[in-house]
Amino acid sequence: MAFQQGLSGLNAASRALDVISNNVANSSTVGFKGSSALFSDVFASAMNGATGSAGGQVGIGTSAASIAQAFSQGGITATNNPLDLAINGGGFFRMSGEGSIAYTRNGQFDVDKDGYIVNTGGYRLTGYPATITGTILPATPVEMQVDTSDLQPNPSSTIDLGLNLDSRNTTPTLAFDATDPTTYNASTSVTVFDSLGNDHILTMYFRKASGGVWDVYHELDGGGATAFGSQLTFDGAGALTAGANQTISVTIPATFGANSPQSIDIDFTGSTQYGSGFGVNRTAQDGYASGSLAGMSISSDGILQGRYSNGQSRNLGQVVLANFASPSGLISVGDNLWAESPDSGQPLVGAPGSGSLGLLASGAVEDSNVDLTAQLVNMITQQRSYQANAQSIRTQDEILQTLVNL
Repeated sequence: MAFQQGLSGLNAASRALDVISNNVANSSTVGFKGSSALFSDVFASAMNGATGSAGGQVGIGTSAASIAQAFSQGGITATNNPLDLAINGGGFFRMSGEGSIAYTRNGQFDVDKDGYIVNTGGYRLTGYPATITGTILPATPVEMQVDTSDLQPNPSSTIDLGLNLDSRNTTPTLAFDATDPTTYNASTSVTVFDSLGNDHILTMYFRKASGGVWDVYHELDGGGATAFGSQLTFDGAGALTAGANQTISVTIPATFGANSPQSIDIDFTGSTQYGSGFGVNRTAQDGYASGSLAGMSISSDGILQGRYSNGQSRNLGQVVLANFASPSGLISVGDNLWAESPDSGQPLVGAPGSGSLGLLASGAVEDSNVDLTAQLVNMITQQRSYQANAQSIRTQDEILQTLVNL
């Protein structure tokens, strides 16, 4: 009598139930990928060699060939953490920890006390670094660390100013005096910043010299007005024909301790002289004060951007993803992590959205891809298989008992 077939069936059903139970237990685990047990039948080579006939073969049971993971896409659920990330498509997050590199689909991240972006197991997320000016350096990925230092100030170097000067104005009779509004026709002010991020009020005064010619004066913080190097000249259609681009030099009061004098380029391109009231249509300047990190966000292509209290933003790095020729060849090492193996092939590392890599969803996580209903049906099937194989062994036992009793 042979009990091998029934015993192998019991082992197979038991192994399948182990896999199903693991799937069910992780049905709520973020980034988990369900598995299935793959089996193959077993034949003794001597059985075929003795008879020389395929028709005489009888198998001796089954064996677990492998446990295959399904890397299909899981659902995406929104969270309240802007650092949580979900991969929509192929790829894995590249993690560094314990002296090795691992890969995961679990995008539950936070910042540790040293500023590194880490998962719940302390592994650090890797990506491309950024320069102090926010330029991404797509070289070897490094552990991503949030720079929490203040954003250094940027002194104003350019002003873009578009305005309309009223062609109906007449030339003032008195000499220009910034304190006497009757000696000029219009004025406007722009906030500018020095090398230390201190803000100053730059006031510009416009005085009509003749038909289409205007004198322009500038004054910083009420410290005395100075004429521009060139006049603004308009043609008969009101278009600016001369003086569009000018450079002024302003003196920063010594009490501020900033670099002085400070040179500022002013662009009046697009300014007009029409028969309508004075108005400023466009004002922009490139300076800003220092600012502290107020928040962070991650774009779909993995750019980590810091938002600062001064209204500015700067790139802090870029998350990278890795994909494999055969993801099913990866080795599970626990904590939602996989490790590279000879069967998986070398990792293909790149920015999200490039090649076969998916895009990122910020403030969201990828749910487990386990179909709980299907797992419960499979559990019933394997339970019946286990019972049937147990019955096969019982039947063999009864037959053997009958022979013993003869």
